[in-house]
Amino acid sequence: MYFLIIGLPLCGTLLSGIGGHLIGSRGAAYITTSCILSSFFLAIFCFYEVTLHQVSCIISILPWITLEATIFYWGFLFDTLTCVMLIVVTSISSLVHLYSTEYLAEDPHLPRFMAYLSFFTFFMLILVTADNFLQMFVGWEGVGLCSYLLINFWYGRLQANKAALKAMLINRVGDLGLALAIFTIYYYFQNLEYAIVFNLIPIFAEETLSFFNSSIFVYDFIGFFLFFGAVGKSAQLGLHTWLPDAMEGPTPVSALIHAATMVTAGVFLICRSSLLLEYAPNISTLIAIMGGLTAFFAATTGLLQNDIKRVIAYSTCSQLGYMVFAAGLSSYSVSIFHLSNHAFFKALLFLGAGSVIHAVSDEQDMRKMGGLLKILPFTYTAMLIGSMALMGFPFLTGFYSKDIILEIAYGSFSFESRFVYTLGDLAAFFTAFYSTRLLSLTFIGPMNGNKIIFESAHEPHFPMIFPLSILSFGSIFIGYLSRDMMIGAGTPFWGNALFSIASANNILESEFLSAIVKMIPVLFSLLGTILAFLCYLFLFKNLYALQKIKFGRQLYIFLNRKWFFDKVYNEIITQSTLQLAYVNAYQETDRGFLEFFGPYGFGIFLSTWRKHFGYIEFSMIFHYFFVIIFGVLILLFCIIFWSNLSILIDLRLILLLFIFLYFK
Repeated sequence: MYFLIIGLPLCGTLLSGIGGHLIGSRGAAYITTSCILSSFFLAIFCFYEVTLHQVSCIISILPWITLEATIFYWGFLFDTLTCVMLIVVTSISSLVHLYSTEYLAEDPHLPRFMAYLSFFTFFMLILVTADNFLQMFVGWEGVGLCSYLLINFWYGRLQANKAALKAMLINRVGDLGLALAIFTIYYYFQNLEYAIVFNLIPIFAEETLSFFNSSIFVYDFIGFFLFFGAVGKSAQLGLHTWLPDAMEGPTPVSALIHAATMVTAGVFLICRSSLLLEYAPNISTLIAIMGGLTAFFAATTGLLQNDIKRVIAYSTCSQLGYMVFAAGLSSYSVSIFHLSNHAFFKALLFLGAGSVIHAVSDEQDMRKMGGLLKILPFTYTAMLIGSMALMGFPFLTGFYSKDIILEIAYGSFSFESRFVYTLGDLAAFFTAFYSTRLLSLTFIGPMNGNKIIFESAHEPHFPMIFPLSILSFGSIFIGYLSRDMMIGAGTPFWGNALFSIASANNILESEFLSAIVKMIPVLFSLLGTILAFLCYLFLFKNLYALQKIKFGRQLYIFLNRKWFFDKVYNEIITQSTLQLAYVNAYQETDRGFLEFFGPYGFGIFLSTWRKHFGYIEFSMIFHYFFVIIFGVLILLFCIIFWSNLSILIDLRLILLLFIFLYFK
């Protein structure tokens, strides 16, 4: 059963990818969807057996790599954390597969697309079920490869090519950090299996290493680079720029990447390494601060984006910030709880956006929509539920996880926790604002699109309606149904899958905060909702007038262009690096030093001295005889008296003479 959960998506990939021309688009859609759905049902049985009965399972199959005395096996770990991720990944992937059968029904390359989706799911399952860091890294790289293939699915579009390359290259930066962490773990522990490494962690608690002539703790070094890998994959501030551009791929790809697979891999890595990070409190503080900054930055950037998918993409980045700073505050269970909740309402938002785009002939600019409430009432209801869950509206799924994160931050009673709490509250306000703005511009406001397109717009059929219905149900009830089980005080749900020091776990303190403190995030969300509703339905002309003022125009440009991160990377960092490489590496090294001392320079030297030697050619045989005898005598002189000459003659002077003669 355990192997089938992982193997069925791979079977679907092979059948659809290799035999797609034989079974056709419909056959590829049925096979891949059936395989993923079967994995989901098996994951439910696995969840029942492993989680509810507290029976973890480790399976080693066969040797993979032999390195001195260490043998790395293909092994799989099924504990509570793995089972929760299995449920999230397979459920969302099943719905995305079903949704794609209609969304891309007219695309002639549907079998290839379905194969890519299944391959993506397969690598994510490898990542979450691995029992060692090396096998986890295989899944880590695999989801990066599949993201490139899926974002670049419409390879005829230049923007899709650029977005896929950007995602690949930026993730390679983070992957370098993760690789350094894995190398360091192997160097000190001589093994990469989770069970062995985590059992040996207390032994090296005071171990230090020398890094750039500085002595730092080993766990600070490992923890930093583990987090650096998570920054790239989970789009934290600094390496986040690939995530909004990934919207160039088909909408089901966005739903799968943002809700259940690639971007959650970084959060999973942090929580899987919870025991190690608890011995690196400085890195935990860094994680919390970076998560808070990411939540705030992404929320402000989403305020004035006009592409409907890009707004939802920045909301993903913001919610990932919440998950990361919860993990940085040692509340790993709350982080995973928010991850699982977020998967449902974020998939709902993306698939709802796909339904809108599908209805209005692939238009994504919200300013060219409006008035779709009457045409797409079901899609509007789904988007409304997803947006309210994203805002943290009371008693919806997002409320139970996002608010508890902010309460834990407030109850930690430290400077960094209050800092991220403030950023989290502001992010909640901005999240409510841009979510309401999206609903207003797309569904409630006046129609701004082409009349012909709006007349032909209609609700999608069952393969797209059914996933939206299931995700709507999850966005309403999943948080309420699973809260006490996953994050209740004293719950044995997680077992040994997550670890936190008792003094760092503030979930009990958060239960006894005053009602006013607990209401602050809700009030911020309500304020953002009301303000956006007023601005975009009644005060639209005032917003336009504000934009014409210098400050308003500069603020709009600053937020709409994403705090100029792309400009800094493209025009300052990238261009400066390329210029430096061209001048120093190419002009001075390749065409300078190497050519001067290489064959080209040697040829010029011979050609120059050939002319000088030509002057002594007088066509007289006694002249040639004299030169030969003179040369032989000089050679004999050097051989006989070399030991004495080496003291008098400095080889560096010969080199300088050679250079002088060459330039002369």
